[in-house]
Amino acid sequence: MMITSRLTSKSQTTIPQPVRAALQLREGDGLVYTFEPDGRVLITRAPQPVDDPFATFDEWDSDADRKAYADL
Repeated sequence: MMITSRLTSKSQTTIPQPVRAALQLREGDGLVYTFEPDGRVLITRAPQPVDDPFATFDEWDSDADRKAYADL
């Protein structure tokens, strides 16, 4: 399947609905553009930010840690 869109004079385009649905995009979501060696550009949905500030610290993700910090 091939889907096309047009570029406006302000270098803007609308992401077609089937593409938005396939990427599960919603208003405010980010996009990632990956440049391939053959000249293609892949568009993917950007990872969603995690609301938990401790989620990036794997060393603090044990049962004992969750119990100790549960009431903070």
